[in-house]
Amino acid sequence: MFKQISMTNFKSWRETGRVRMAPLTGLFGANSSGKSSLLQMLLLLKQTAESSDPNLVLKTGSLQEGYVNLGTAHEITHGAATKMSLGIAWEVNEPSISIPSVDEDSSVSVGELDFKTEIHAEEQRIFVESLKYSSGADFSAILARQPNNHYTIRVLVEGKEPRRPQSRPRVYMKPTKCYGFSYEAVDFYRDTGYLRLLEFMLEWKLSQLYYLGPLREYPRRQYTWGGERPSNVGLKGELVVPALIAGKNQKVYDSDRKTKLNGLQSRVAQWLVELDLAFDFKVQPLYSGSNLYNVKLRRNQTSPEVLITDVGIGVSQILPVLVLCYYVPEGSTIILEQPELHLHPLVQAGLADVFIDVIKRRNVQIVVESHSEHLLRRLQLRLAQEEIVPEDTALYFCQMHDGESLLTELNVDMFGNIRNWPKDFFGDLAGDVVATFDAGLARQSS
Repeated sequence: MFKQISMTNFKSWRETGRVRMAPLTGLFGANSSGKSSLLQMLLLLKQTAESSDPNLVLKTGSLQEGYVNLGTAHEITHGAATKMSLGIAWEVNEPSISIPSVDEDSSVSVGELDFKTEIHAEEQRIFVESLKYSSGADFSAILARQPNNHYTIRVLVEGKEPRRPQSRPRVYMKPTKCYGFSYEAVDFYRDTGYLRLLEFMLEWKLSQLYYLGPLREYPRRQYTWGGERPSNVGLKGELVVPALIAGKNQKVYDSDRKTKLNGLQSRVAQWLVELDLAFDFKVQPLYSGSNLYNVKLRRNQTSPEVLITDVGIGVSQILPVLVLCYYVPEGSTIILEQPELHLHPLVQAGLADVFIDVIKRRNVQIVVESHSEHLLRRLQLRLAQEEIVPEDTALYFCQMHDGESLLTELNVDMFGNIRNWPKDFFGDLAGDVVATFDAGLARQSS
């Protein structure tokens, strides 16, 4: 699970500080307040890690499409700044790290890793100033750029170098991408796979990050499936039906692996029923052996069975959200942008129950960016009902002030009360009600 993120001089953020993340992390606020930028930083790192070019410091999307398209590195620095820093911290579960200690008779277990990269970005120049991996006082690996354009490397385990570097001339240690160590840097410590292991752990964690964008595809009357098993539902939900078909017999379990939650399709159908979007739901081939499939449902018990294209748009918009939540492997992190789009307020509120079920029963972290008051209000209710504890949530309000994004963590107590509710958080609904009443009285008396 991601535990923290941090950014300096990234887009509208001059400084975020260390932003705590929880099993369920929610970002709320007005349009263009910086919410999406917090998510884009994670997606930028993921996109960079998946690039095949080791010389590409940041894959911003300027060369081809990806999770994000941010232009050039120079364009994403805040204001007139030429340096930015990106940082993440995460729990290390499987595979875990055990670093041999200095005496080599014991080892240091690493349960949480912290990564930070500092990048120099001008219009025609981009390079890494430094990168650092650390785990408290137990372990650190630092690569830093020197004035002569060379880089130095230092690894410390419990405050000491695990093995002294061999005496040799200074070598060129330019990092790979914004987070990796070159062969020369690795070879500088002759013993070891420490540095390669750190790279692997970062790439492993980013590979467990899944994203669904706010603009999801419209439903189709027919879908083609050729037997493939997609790793996700697509950035716009375009792979949701192939994922449903491929995972038809995939059993969904509690995180303790003891309790079945039924098959993937059954679990999705159950939620559609609970959210009052369908009475039943199924994906089936046009005929036996066909690679063409229909998605059909009934709105209520007396309704005829129809294609998904012949009902309201809400079903097709929430379907990728539900499938992704129960399709990804346990231990994954899901980023959802505005999952409430095109959904009735009651269904928006129900999304909170979906997310709570997923984080509690599947050990999947959810990071959601939303404008939905109904979703937040349902979370408050479930906190008051002890369906979820405050420690399992991290809820934030983003706002823009003097051209700079600012972040406020909402102080939610065990009774679901937000003690630092920002002014006009979701507009002035109460004020509108009073104004409507006053206007009605004025018209009646005129």
